[in-house]
Amino acid sequence: MAKKMRAAEDYMHHLYIHMNDVDHFVIFSGLTLKQFFSSVEPLRNLLLLKHVYEDGSFNMHTQLDFISTEDMASFVKVDVKDELCWVDFSNEKQVNQLTPMEQAELLYLSHKHEPLASPFFEKLQNRYVYYASPNDKMTKVYFRFLADVEQLMTNVYNRMIEEREGNGGFWRRKSKKNVPTIEPAVLRACRPFAKEGALLSLYKLDKPNSNYGIEIRSLVDYDFPDEVWDDLNDIIKRGYDEFILIN
Repeated sequence: MAKKMRAAEDYMHHLYIHMNDVDHFVIFSGLTLKQFFSSVEPLRNLLLLKHVYEDGSFNMHTQLDFISTEDMASFVKVDVKDELCWVDFSNEKQVNQLTPMEQAELLYLSHKHEPLASPFFEKLQNRYVYYASPNDKMTKVYFRFLADVEQLMTNVYNRMIEEREGNGGFWRRKSKKNVPTIEPAVLRACRPFAKEGALLSLYKLDKPNSNYGIEIRSLVDYDFPDEVWDDLNDIIKRGYDEFILIN
């Protein structure tokens, strides 16, 4: 009997990724704000460049709101329904040293979603620039260190697998060493697909295996992430270009 082909809803998660390694940014679709924050090193403060969040603090020098370390946990829980753009920074003293030109560059960045010069500011020493557009179903992130891209994705996938493996209750929970995991180097080897635009689809292999797999499909013909979700079932039917076994 022929094996039934998976439909889009049969997978645990789909993630669209398109990397521009020259300009140090990645466009994601299928990545939430909460997933981002739980998968990167803790950030101290965020300077909000575009937002509708009402519970932040206010910086008099730039006339911009910001999220302090103390308020970060509450901010991360927000369900982003409007455009959001921010850069991270270590302390408010750095923000107060920004020149008018640097402030103008930040405003340009929030409006055009691309830098006038560099997305990384010497005074702020920001590691990221984050922009999300729910209407376009996309998140664009500038990474100071490109290795953070695969580390982020690794943490997202490993957390999903850990949560899936823990669904059987405390006494049936597998020990951490037995939970399948993926390493950043494995995803780094698949960068050629990411640079062209790709869909990564995670699922659990059929029993009796306790392993997981990620199917990678090249999407060179797609320029807009929202179109991927419109055609998702058709894309899945094409078959994958690369397969990663997680065990």
